[in-house]
Amino acid sequence: MAAVVQDRYGPPAQVLRVAQVAVPTPGPDEVLVRVRAVGLNPADLFLVTGRPAMLRAMTGLRRPRRGGRGQDVAGVVEAVGSAVTSVRPGDEVFGQGGMQGASGTLAELAVVPESGLAPKPAALTFAEAAGLPMAGLAARQGLRVAGVGTGTRLLVNGASGGVGHLAVQLAVGLGAEVTGVCSGRNAEMVRGLGAVRVIDHEAEDFTADGEYDVILDNVLNRRLRDVRRVLAPRGVLLLNSGNGGRVLGPLPRMAQGSLASLVSRQTIRAFTSGPATRELVHLADLANAGEIRVVVEGTYPLADAARALERVATGHVAGKVVVTVP
Repeated sequence: MAAVVQDRYGPPAQVLRVAQVAVPTPGPDEVLVRVRAVGLNPADLFLVTGRPAMLRAMTGLRRPRRGGRGQDVAGVVEAVGSAVTSVRPGDEVFGQGGMQGASGTLAELAVVPESGLAPKPAALTFAEAAGLPMAGLAARQGLRVAGVGTGTRLLVNGASGGVGHLAVQLAVGLGAEVTGVCSGRNAEMVRGLGAVRVIDHEAEDFTADGEYDVILDNVLNRRLRDVRRVLAPRGVLLLNSGNGGRVLGPLPRMAQGSLASLVSRQTIRAFTSGPATRELVHLADLANAGEIRVVVEGTYPLADAARALERVATGHVAGKVVVTVP
């Protein structure tokens, strides 16, 4: 079968290639999925480039331990492991494989843990469904951690990106008053998702004025002290980005935030999310009810996966970039 593989770290165009590899065999708790689409995320870019370098402690110090790439997926169940009970061959599913899973999803067939899959939302295409798992789970978990609800004044920095555009919609559904920060060309898109105010980061500094109960920062492009200036005295700042130095990435910012939390009433924290069937089912229910939609900026064939990931690397994607597989 065809799959995107890499055997060294570097820019996507230099290290990713399509090769013929053996079809992976699912273990007892795993599912073999015939891939129809793969949503790309900044996390995929970090794994390809090996930056920040701290990630290599998990993925391989000198070269990647696993040659396959891709984590989000939407497709059709091809076969199931002996202990799998929730899906069967022929089911349409979507979900997320683990970073160190048996195979990458940028392939014609991929092995994914049963715990990372759920029925595909009927209201979404395969391409749209593939853009939902990692970004949707991160948005949902972040809003939950911060206690976003009715009347919460929420600012989303990077509101037109993968996590951002879903966070705007989820927060609006929870009754929050959402301000989105994005480029001017994406302002109408973010307004259409429910934001009551949109700040063009190219023309205005969102840290100059205002006060927000929660800030979801998907970009980390402003100094922490400046962002804290527009955070309510008992507000919550969520750090959700791998951006930072080439070695430690966002860790210095996280450490700085933890220290600031100890000496003030503001809460500054990073958060993590992972695949879970019940969370994916909830996202699917919202999509089927028309309460959230996945914006797909563009689709690329498997042969152009490197070019698709280079687009993610620009940091200016409106919604999601998706790789489709015939």
